[in-house]
Amino acid sequence: MKNSVINTKRPVDRRSFMKSGILAGGAAAVGAGLLTNGTSARAQERGRLNEGDIAILRFLAAAELIESDLWTQYAELGGIGNNQPIEVNPTPTPPLNNYQVALSNLDTDGPQYITSNTLDEVSHANFLNAYLESRGAEPVNLSQFATLPGSTAQGSSLKPRLTNLMHLNVDTSWFVRYRSTTNPDLGASFPQAITLNNVTAIPRNDADFNGAANSNFQGNEHIQAIANVAAFHFGMIEQGGSSLYAAMSQKVTDPEVLQITLGIGGDEIAHFLEWVDFAGNGVQQPVAPFKDPISGLSFPDFFNNPPLKPATLVQPSLIFPVPCEFISPDLPHVAIIRPLTDRFAGAVAAVASLTADGLFTGQSKLFLNTLQGLAERADAAIRLAF
Repeated sequence: MKNSVINTKRPVDRRSFMKSGILAGGAAAVGAGLLTNGTSARAQERGRLNEGDIAILRFLAAAELIESDLWTQYAELGGIGNNQPIEVNPTPTPPLNNYQVALSNLDTDGPQYITSNTLDEVSHANFLNAYLESRGAEPVNLSQFATLPGSTAQGSSLKPRLTNLMHLNVDTSWFVRYRSTTNPDLGASFPQAITLNNVTAIPRNDADFNGAANSNFQGNEHIQAIANVAAFHFGMIEQGGSSLYAAMSQKVTDPEVLQITLGIGGDEIAHFLEWVDFAGNGVQQPVAPFKDPISGLSFPDFFNNPPLKPATLVQPSLIFPVPCEFISPDLPHVAIIRPLTDRFAGAVAAVASLTADGLFTGQSKLFLNTLQGLAERADAAIRLAF
């Protein structure tokens, strides 16, 4: 296969297969190379996927590569066990750095959860690209765009990155949305639970480790604020993935592809529910209230000083989706993942959200155009009847 990039000026055609790809030849996590004879034979035997299903899987593979990149950065600095499950790491666990301690203030198992979430996202990217190849379609490789400098703090691999976690504008409206009885798909909008603009979610350098990371002691507020930003960012990323897979599942045609979108989408929901609880722990006692004297970030105690009324809109202990409007305001409220429509949960909406997040600060226009092209083709997919 020839390496090529998407021509984003080409109009979206619901019936034409996107033969141009992102460095076609294999995802970096899977390994580059041509399809093997065995894979080709298997693809011929099982039949080729339709254009829409391929477009959906290719965008999801790109999204998972992006998630793998950002979660790997979190795992290097805040995870545990050198990004391996703790049970298969026979060496003694080294002392936690202050970022890990700050994350542990939100949940004692926080560093392990970060490592586990990272391994899950890498497995998603690997599987999706391998599956695409198994069905005779081009996988996705974003490695040419891994050019951004990352953290220089101890623990970082110092490798060039695909994403930027040090200039984030974290959309915290998800925290309010899932505690509301209204639905974005039916026109509802939601305020920010807390304002987090141009902030870092990881230690940028060793200086950010300074101070004991325990919010009950003076001098710790800076690293705790970074951990709290990360907590709200975790929830933002995983709720987006939950809605994206649900939206894409409504478009797929092949039953096996539906298994994939439902299966991986279910794992994204499992991640999201953990980070809902995790973020809430950063805005209640004993962690909150506190203010970072360096960044100026303040985290109030949402139980005793809720930023919104009624207080239930930001109540930290409400960790499951509150029943809301669905399909029609005339029907009973029901607890669901939301949004579910292309407008708010589709591929183009996902790209817009990640871009507004600051996750791609410093990225090339070619990267953004490439990602947008993949997203437009995924959203253009329609379920076909056979």
